[in-house]
Order: sequence, then C-alpha cells, then structure tokens
Amino acid sequence: MPAPDLVTAELTLTGRITTASNATFLGSIGDVMVVYKPIAGESPLRDFPHGTLAHREVAASLVSQVFGGDIVPHTWLRDGPMGEGMVQLWKEPDPAQSAVNLVAAAHVPETGWKHVLEGRDENGRMVTLVHEDSPALRRMAVFDVVVNNADRKGDHILAMTDGHRHGVDHGLTFHRDHKLRTVLWGWLGDALTAEERDGIDRVSEELHGGLGRNLADLLSAEEIASLAARCARLRLAGRFPAPSGEMPAVPWPLF
Repeated sequence: MPAPDLVTAELTLTGRITTASNATFLGSIGDVMVVYKPIAGESPLRDFPHGTLAHREVAASLVSQVFGGDIVPHTWLRDGPMGEGMVQLWKEPDPAQSAVNLVAAAHVPETGWKHVLEGRDENGRMVTLVHEDSPALRRMAVFDVVVNNADRKGDHILAMTDGHRHGVDHGLTFHRDHKLRTVLWGWLGDALTAEERDGIDRVSEELHGGLGRNLADLLSAEEIASLAARCARLRLAGRFPAPSGEMPAVPWPLF
C-alpha cells in the first residue's frame, strides 16, 4: 500500500517526550512514526521571537537537504491535534553508541575522539567532554555554524546503528546575531574539507533560488541575510571558527 500523505493524513499521538523543554509528542501517520511539536506548546524565550521555533526546525531541514549529508530528518509544517506545528520523521538511535560523552579526565581516549573541555562532576572529580572524530559529526559541526545553532547538546545527536549521525532539535537556529553554542568544538581551527566547502557553496547559491524562496515563508528577511553572510564568512575563512562574543560557547546542560 502507498505511504499515507504526511501532510493531510491523520496524525495520531502515541506518547509525550517529557524531557523536552517545549511540548513534544511522539505520533504516527499511518505506519510512519513522527515527532510532533505544536507551536501552541512553545515556551516564550527572551531572545527568539515567540511562536517561531517550529518554523526554524523546518528551515534547518531545508538547509540540511541542500548542504548534504542527511543531517536533519525530513521535517515539515502541518496541522495536528494541538494545532499547527513541526512534524519530523522519527529516527531510532542505537542505545549502544554515543557520539558525545563525559569521561574521567585520566581516561580520555588517545585516538578517535576530540577533547572539548574539562570540569568537575557532582562529586568533584575531573571529567572531560569528548566527541567522536568522524566525517558525519564534522559535517554536523559545519552545518551548525551555517544555521547558527544555539543549542547543539549531546542528546541532540542521534547515533545510528550504521554509523550515521542525525541532528535534531533545531528550534534555536537562524538568529540574526551570533548565537553558536555547541558541544562540537573539537575541530576548532581545522581547515574545511572540499566536501564541506561544497556544501556551504550549495547553500549560498540556493539562497538565490528555491531554498531562498522556501525560507522566505519561515524566516525573516534579516535572518536570511544573516545566513548568507555566515556562509560567506565561513567560506572565506576556510576553517572551523573559534568561540566568540560574550555568550557561553557550550549549551547548558551539555546533554
């Protein structure tokens, strides 16, 4: 049988993700499992316009499609049991894998992992935040710079069984001001790869085409202009940026 129409077929709620800061539900459209975040369930924020987080999630998915690497699961706007909201294809991560971790400072892996920062846990022991050194996670780190992700926590990275990494929870993106907060700082100063540069170029070019037209329904003109400027700056620098500004470089909590 053909897959149900993901925009008009009935969306049935099956559960709620209670750890999310905004109303977030599990649901199904026919046999397709999805995540549903109604606009009515978005908590007001000091620095992002109210009622825009769902639109930013969809915008991140559109930019991901152009950037490449299948970072953000397919995401769209539609009506649901609590009104219009963001709907995203559910991706089931591998519980045996973790792309980001806290380890004892004395036991940081020598290879395959990148050091981010050190601190003390609730018992006063020194711990180190690390993330894996993989092409999939590098692509996500570059993507986060492009979309100005203010909330790349460790739990917003889904480690899939086949080694792929999906990024989720992109409501805090595309601000016109610098807002980059991420746990993926391990490649600071490293030169971008040809594949990563090509992804940035595709986004820049498509902002004058179909991507730009689609984003105009989701973001302000000022936010789209800031996106274009970030792409230009990153492409000119040709390497991973360093933290800047007065705001924290990592989100809190880290996971």
